[in-house]
Amino acid sequence: MNGRSHAGIMERLTNGTVLGAEGYVFELERRGYIKAGPYVPEVVLDFPDAVRGLHREFLRAGSDVMVALTYYAHREKLRHVGREGDLERMNRRAVRIAREVAQEGDALVAGNVCNTWAYDPDDPSARKAVRAMYAEQLGWAVEEGIDFVISETNDYLGEALIALEVIQGLGLPAMVTLAPTQPNQTRDGYGYAEACRILAAEGAQVVGLNCDRGPQTMLPLIARIRETVECAVAVQPVPYRTDAAALTMQTLRSETTHRAFPLALEPFGCTRFEMARFALQARDLGVDYVGICCGAGPHHVRAMAEALGREVQASKYSPSMDLHPMFREGVSAKDAMFLNTWNA
Repeated sequence: MNGRSHAGIMERLTNGTVLGAEGYVFELERRGYIKAGPYVPEVVLDFPDAVRGLHREFLRAGSDVMVALTYYAHREKLRHVGREGDLERMNRRAVRIAREVAQEGDALVAGNVCNTWAYDPDDPSARKAVRAMYAEQLGWAVEEGIDFVISETNDYLGEALIALEVIQGLGLPAMVTLAPTQPNQTRDGYGYAEACRILAAEGAQVVGLNCDRGPQTMLPLIARIRETVECAVAVQPVPYRTDAAALTMQTLRSETTHRAFPLALEPFGCTRFEMARFALQARDLGVDYVGICCGAGPHHVRAMAEALGREVQASKYSPSMDLHPMFREGVSAKDAMFLNTWNA
């Protein structure tokens, strides 16, 4: 398909932890290139250099995978913003950009499909429509050249199984992850570990969770999944401090805004140190694919990579606080007079 000879996703998972970086939509919205609300990646066509630049930042920070920005680039979403006519062009361009940057390093290219908001387990016509959306998106992705497919943020096991079936028909490795929005189970009533067991039994090479929950509330679920399945496991939380009172980022509340999601999440953001600690915790649980989802920044990814023992391109600029005028040993007499202010 793409003619590249580097190690594929399954070989890399066998050889060690694979580091992933997502959250393109949130980050590009913060930068002013995507409209919050629809969150459709029109930026792929309107400002391709912004997409290319973010891919490059994640690559330099240590991501092993460039995920084509086709999240929500499906027929249902594009119809809502009047860009259904750009469907094919948007999907093809997204893969080309991801592949271009991946070739600057040793990264894989992942095709990407997500929840469609059109799935209805009781409506056969809805299932048919979802299958058609996935087939056209991934058909173009395969023609442009991808190494594997990530099907993610699946609220329904049934919709995830449709994606898996389409991916298998293309002969590609499948990473299928569920969105743990509800406390204990998918919207169609399957516990998360049980749903992953079913996906693995149906042939998914990698299963797990992504989005919605931060590290603290996602790790217990992923531990149960790791105990349940024998295949590779993936975990990609959002970098927000969810807890027992607010299991997901959607349920976070602040003092100044009733609902923090999705535009006032900054006070709940995880530091780079927290995400580094998460990467180690996930690896120690036996998770094979460790990543980060909505809200990710390159500084998070670099910290995670370095926690996993890697030196990456961006490590050249990792913090050296011993060089800071006020934090180094032997602060000069001229600066020492300000120490009380800095330590107050």
